[in-house]
Amino acid sequence: MAVEIERRFLVRKDIRSLCRNGVSIVQGYMPSDDGETVRVRVAGPDATLTVKGPRRGLCREEVEHPLPLGLALDLLRHSCRSGLIEKTRYLVHHHGLCWEIDVFGGENAGLVIAEVELSHPEQLVPLPDWVGAEVTHRAAYSNSALSRTPIRRWVSAA
Repeated sequence: MAVEIERRFLVRKDIRSLCRNGVSIVQGYMPSDDGETVRVRVAGPDATLTVKGPRRGLCREEVEHPLPLGLALDLLRHSCRSGLIEKTRYLVHHHGLCWEIDVFGGENAGLVIAEVELSHPEQLVPLPDWVGAEVTHRAAYSNSALSRTPIRRWVSAA
C-alpha cells in the first residue's frame, strides 16, 4: 500500500495567471464504517477508485485503482451518499515542487485549496506568496467533509 504525504493550504490571492490547462474533476464518497475514505473520481477521461486510511500526522495509506468510466459514473450517481465535489485542478511548479491547485465549483464555489505532496513528513516546503492558512489538519477542509458539508452551508449556518 502506498503512503500519501501531503500538506494543504488555502489560497489567499488570485492566482489565475499561474493556472493553465486545468482538468475538470467530479468525485464522490462511498459509505465506509472503518475509518477509511472510499473515493470515486472522474478526472477528464480517466476514472479511479481510491481507498485512503486514517491520517497519521501528514501521512495516510492510499490505494488507487483505475475504473471503467461507465462504472465510475454509475457509482457517482447511485452509490455516493453525500454531495459530489466539483473542481478544476491545475498544476503549478514552485521551487522544485508540484502544487495541485483545486478551484472548487458547485456548493463549494469560491474555495481554492493548494496541496503539495512530499517525499517524507519532515521535508521543508518553500511556501509561495499566494498560500495562506494551512488546513492540513482541519478536517472540515477535506474533500470528503466538503462533500457532506459544503462551504455554502458554513455561511448559512453562521
